[in-house]
Amino acid sequence: MVKKYVTPIVLLFMVAGCSSSMTSGNQNEEALAVGRLTTHASKLVEKAAVNVSIDLIHPTTKDVVSSFKPMLTKNSEEYAQELSKLADDLANQLDQPMVPVKLNNGQITGGKSRVVLDETKLVGELKNVRPLAKTLELPLQESAPNVSQEAIKGIDDVVIGSYKTNFNPTVKGRVENIAISSNEINQIVLGPGDRFYFNLVVGERTVERGYQEALEIVNKEFVMGIGGGICQTSSTLYNAVANAGLEILEVHSHSRSVGYVPAGKDATVSWGGPDFKFMNNKDYPVIIKTIVDRNSGTLEVQVLASQQTAAKI
Repeated sequence: MVKKYVTPIVLLFMVAGCSSSMTSGNQNEEALAVGRLTTHASKLVEKAAVNVSIDLIHPTTKDVVSSFKPMLTKNSEEYAQELSKLADDLANQLDQPMVPVKLNNGQITGGKSRVVLDETKLVGELKNVRPLAKTLELPLQESAPNVSQEAIKGIDDVVIGSYKTNFNPTVKGRVENIAISSNEINQIVLGPGDRFYFNLVVGERTVERGYQEALEIVNKEFVMGIGGGICQTSSTLYNAVANAGLEILEVHSHSRSVGYVPAGKDATVSWGGPDFKFMNNKDYPVIIKTIVDRNSGTLEVQVLASQQTAAKI
């Protein structure tokens, strides 16, 4: 009887033992393999995140403007600040104000588009950049001067705003500076929505460009400087533009009163400093005209429009 059941029992224990051993061995090996695989994959992801660089492309020229390396911690505050700084740096590099066109012998000439980087949109795109993406086109907005040859017909028919100031015709340096700067803004045409930046249009006041020494106000004091008197041009323009009802974007007053306009009606400008800016908020184009009389010592700035559009006023 004993022999009859020994063999099956032994076999049973042997089978049970082998099954337990095999199962245990397989579990340990699988866990170890998975653990190794996960660690290896994580390292690959981290390595890819560090090494992958995205080229930021100019939409018009297709040039690589900058490069950017995404981070794994996309929701961190530090990362958001880094993206905002990148967008701000690129905006300082790429943004360009509009240069308006001029009317020359009946034809519109010159002019450059206004270029603005959409910083908010760029930050959003960088935060959600596609995996394995190699390039990203910068969201630049370009606005060309809104003027056509057809739209300027009869543009100097009617004066919609003007202003006149006086100067001493015997002060040669000041007279010359007023004349040069007035000529720079003469015949400027602004279409609906077009902007005018005085410093950009008039340019730097240098001896090479014909500007001379004359009195100017610096820190509440009258001092000699190249281009003195140019603020009379900007102030006369400011009052003409205001009388025409155009939108003033930026204006600054002198640190002390000036004699050619009432207090608070002046517009001081300096290269690399204060500027005078305005926009044509009308639904029709306007033209700026300057009249300098060196003999009588007067400067007049007019803002004009066509007879047809002026009838809407």
